[in-house]
Amino acid sequence: MSSPGSNSPFISDDTRALAAYIAGAGARAAPEDVLEKARHHLLDTLAAMVSGSRLRAGVLASAYVKALAGRGHCNVAGTLIQTSAVDAALANGMMAHGDETDDSHLGGRFHPGCGIVPCVLAAAQLQAASGLAVLRAVALGYDIGTRFNLSLGPRKLYAGGHSTHSVGPLFGGAAAAASLMRLNEELVRYVLSYTVQQASGVQCWSRDEHHVEKAFDFGGMPARNAMAAATMVAAGFTGVPDALAGPNNFFSAFSTDPRPEELVTGLGSRYEILQATIKKWCVGSPIQGAIEAVLTLMQSQGLTAAQLDKLLIELPDDRCQLVNNRNMPNINVQHLVALTLIDGGLNFESSHQHDRMSDKAILAVKAKIDLQANAALTTALPPRQVIMTAYTLDGRVLRHHAKAVRGTPDDPMTRVEVMEKAEDLMAPILGKARATELTRQVMALDGVADAGAVLGPMLAAD
Repeated sequence: MSSPGSNSPFISDDTRALAAYIAGAGARAAPEDVLEKARHHLLDTLAAMVSGSRLRAGVLASAYVKALAGRGHCNVAGTLIQTSAVDAALANGMMAHGDETDDSHLGGRFHPGCGIVPCVLAAAQLQAASGLAVLRAVALGYDIGTRFNLSLGPRKLYAGGHSTHSVGPLFGGAAAAASLMRLNEELVRYVLSYTVQQASGVQCWSRDEHHVEKAFDFGGMPARNAMAAATMVAAGFTGVPDALAGPNNFFSAFSTDPRPEELVTGLGSRYEILQATIKKWCVGSPIQGAIEAVLTLMQSQGLTAAQLDKLLIELPDDRCQLVNNRNMPNINVQHLVALTLIDGGLNFESSHQHDRMSDKAILAVKAKIDLQANAALTTALPPRQVIMTAYTLDGRVLRHHAKAVRGTPDDPMTRVEVMEKAEDLMAPILGKARATELTRQVMALDGVADAGAVLGPMLAAD
């Protein structure tokens, strides 16, 4: 390792190892279970992009990049717009997190797909990357994004007011793009330096009641910045050889207790995409267990809205306020549980209908629901557990403890479930036939020579 006082630039051993891993990812074999999970998360995020193209954040984002009239051939999902890689990543990132459809990673405390997959798609369209390289880049992005958050300490970063949801996808997206653009180790280190300079995000996103700035903070901003870093370096921009170590580095600016060794720990053997969650229902992550619990009580105990006297939902104490009587329907746990009881189920359309928040029948059931923070659930394993207790008018007490929630690493969704979710989300916009074909193509992406040429046009729609 060179030192700050030597004639050669200072580059730490960890940075060299990290850059070498990113640079070689496109040619490095990955286990089949990792590739399969990459297919799932790629498809799930593409579906989130397509469905999000019709939501407020997506409509605003596509109009914004269209007005910029950037030159390029990268597709913006759910539209006929083709623009630059940077602008396409911005718009697709906002669409992917236009609501609560996209995936998450609890350990890294961020939503990986909405920032990483838009970079993968844009870079693949720039470089005519193979389907196998795309899947490897997706898995790489999850590995690197998670490790950057872990190196800073997610809870400490969060406690300091920074947004883990902006940092993780930024570095993950930059790594994925650099891999697909076939940048060598030295250029990857420059990409990391430009990425460091753009690292940002403050937790005030939690006050966004329209899910527009939040979509930018979680997906659009990190994807845009990541693609800017990769494309600038590919265009010949040089940078600091190691922004992760040496004087005034990334860690000294962001953390009082950094763990840079986390960047390389387990690379090539611990694949973080295997620890990521795909949502069974298109609602906020803390609500997943609540919907599973109420559906279980309905199906196994015959619980109905008409029978309900009162209902108690217990959530981890650090998650309660995120979903407590929020103004948006898809992150309001009381509303969604009441709606599920009234409708007998939950789908994408019903969970996004603002007008139903004033529905008298739903409000009557919602008035019977209490939300309670449970500190024991915060540290319980597996995480994201929910306890629901229903008291019926005929005196019964019905209880369900949702432990391994469907879609989490402890109870992952099957290939068929992921495909069905994606087709349901995309069919209203792309049409049933194209949604089915796009789903099929993603699951067979290994054999595709030019993934960007296949996926990009299939995402286009009026």
